[in-house]
Amino acid sequence: MLSNLSFKKQSIIIITSFTIIPLLLLLTFSYYPTLELFHLSFTSWDGLSPDKEWIGWDNYKEVFTDPDIFGVFKHNFAYFAVGIVQNIAAIYFAIVLNGKLKGRYFFRLLLFLPYILNGVAVAYLFGYVFDTTQGSLNTLLAAIGLSGETSWLGSESFVNYTLASIGFWRFMGFNMVIYLAALQSIPSDLYEAAQIDGANSWKQFLFITLPNIYKIIELNLFLTVTGALEVFDLPFVLTNGGPAGASETYVFKIIATAFQFNNYGLASAMSVVLLLIVVLVLSIQRLLFSKGGD
Repeated sequence: MLSNLSFKKQSIIIITSFTIIPLLLLLTFSYYPTLELFHLSFTSWDGLSPDKEWIGWDNYKEVFTDPDIFGVFKHNFAYFAVGIVQNIAAIYFAIVLNGKLKGRYFFRLLLFLPYILNGVAVAYLFGYVFDTTQGSLNTLLAAIGLSGETSWLGSESFVNYTLASIGFWRFMGFNMVIYLAALQSIPSDLYEAAQIDGANSWKQFLFITLPNIYKIIELNLFLTVTGALEVFDLPFVLTNGGPAGASETYVFKIIATAFQFNNYGLASAMSVVLLLIVVLVLSIQRLLFSKGGD
């Protein structure tokens, strides 16, 4: 009897520990910093002074009225547009490499490898690719008789699309693997039955493949949207926001506001706005996909 009571006490202690410790870590490193972020967003603080002057909603008013702050969201659109194309390409390669293609495992590895590379290292790598004078891309274009003097990172009109293309190269393989895993979970009997009924490849994709990977598309689109909103490393390393601020993203602006201009209150308000936008986008996406799923 005593041994049974002792075992129950040990079980309760272990279960309680496994519950409380993660909660404490979550409260310490997630919820408390979030609450402090909200608090700082209503203050004027330089990051060093012990005094944090309460200014109410002034920081939020500046975020929405200053075009130099909220207006940089238009630079993030290029990453969203390229991200959509990236998902389409990922689905295509996942379908191709899910078949009985010779060497498919090698091609899967080849497409996934860019994802495991460090983001800053990738940025420096493409700095040599897009270099105006000695870049490998312009050298290749000149060798085939096309213009070999294009300033890929110096043109305000398409610098963001140039940077977004790097994200396409790096993350397409990751999305492909996710779609590939979803495709492999679809029973092959469905395709065999469709073939017997005379359905071609396109109809099999529309009526079997697409409905079965619907939730995975929703997940990847959410990651694409949030990734497009949170881009920082590529413009920071390759252009430092240039030319003339044309490649500054919203997160780039937040970090510059905090660490370059020492305005942590405004930077906190900008971060809160970004958080609310991500929640809003997720809610709209879930609403649209839930209607489409019905």
